Amino acid sequence: MSGTVKGVATRKVTFSLDQTALQLAESAARRAGLSTSAWLSAAARREAVRQGAGTEWGHPAVDAAADDADHAAAEAEVRATG
Repeated sequence: MSGTVKGVATRKVTFSLDQTALQLAESAARRAGLSTSAWLSAAARREAVRQGAGTEWGHPAVDAAADDADHAAAEAEVRATG
């Protein structure tokens, strides 16, 4: 299943996380004002870029900047809605 969230293409996937990783992700997502899915997507993107995956399919600095912009926009939206 595919779709978009705020103009970004998404695909529904199933994977497993250990309980601690899930609890940490849920907590971090709440603090960031994001869904757990959105937070995990951003975290996976950041880690992939950090490990150099961007060198194969993009430019790491551009990918990281886009991720930072996504995060800033989400924070602004959460603050604007109170």
